[in-house]
Amino acid sequence: MSGQIDDLPPLREVISRHGLAAKKSLGQNFLLDLNLTSRIARQAGPLEGHDVVEVGPGPGGLTRAILANGARKLVAIERDPRCMEALAEIAAHYPGRLEVVEGDALEADYSDMVKAPVRIISNLPYNVATPLLTGWLAGAQWPPFYVSMTLMFQKEVAERICAASGSKAYGRLSILAQWRCEAHIAFDVSPKAFTPPPKVTSSIVVLEPRPEPLPCDVRKLEAVTRAAFGQRRKMLRAALKPLGGTELLDKAGIDGERRAENLEVAEFVALANALGEIRKG
Repeated sequence: MSGQIDDLPPLREVISRHGLAAKKSLGQNFLLDLNLTSRIARQAGPLEGHDVVEVGPGPGGLTRAILANGARKLVAIERDPRCMEALAEIAAHYPGRLEVVEGDALEADYSDMVKAPVRIISNLPYNVATPLLTGWLAGAQWPPFYVSMTLMFQKEVAERICAASGSKAYGRLSILAQWRCEAHIAFDVSPKAFTPPPKVTSSIVVLEPRPEPLPCDVRKLEAVTRAAFGQRRKMLRAALKPLGGTELLDKAGIDGERRAENLEVAEFVALANALGEIRKG
């Protein structure tokens, strides 16, 4: 069942008519079940009165669901020129509400494209999912231009984003995401939902920005987590040696015999702030 959310043609027909076989080089896996894309759009919360950013719309399954669920305006960024005609048909069906930008989402200036309040809703292309998320989390402006992100990742990446300290999946991405956002996995998506089916399960992650994250320089936080998790098995005293080792740990009030995966987000923030003080002095 592909569901009937509008009177546009079924997605399989759109893909066939426009010759849109998914390209591995672009990290494409198309979602064809419109019941599922509607569930993803609804998971993001109310869309009326919101602008939405979507990255990698492909033939437009999620695009159609976002518009059918009432988004005020949707900016869809797509780097595959083959998808433009299919997306133009959706734009014609929803006059004035869909703007398609042909280009690289990693280089886009989102704040210029949309007006608040903004939600990001995307089935992210696998090959750029993590750098896109990191870019949205590490922006200088906070609170950011969006009020929520509802994003699909490979399940393994989703688990890293939401992992608790002490777990195997906990690492740099967990800390960056949870420092600035509340994050949770909403539901999993079977490989069978995609064309072509990927080899792994996917998960929908919802991230909501914290209005006042603990004060910290994001670059220092990235430096500290990179060093700490670069050699996970080492004690922090050894792993953080290049950044100041014992001096850094003493300033942050953290025992150097602990390991990175056992520190809470607030303790990494303390290390980042201590690094800032050492470098000033």
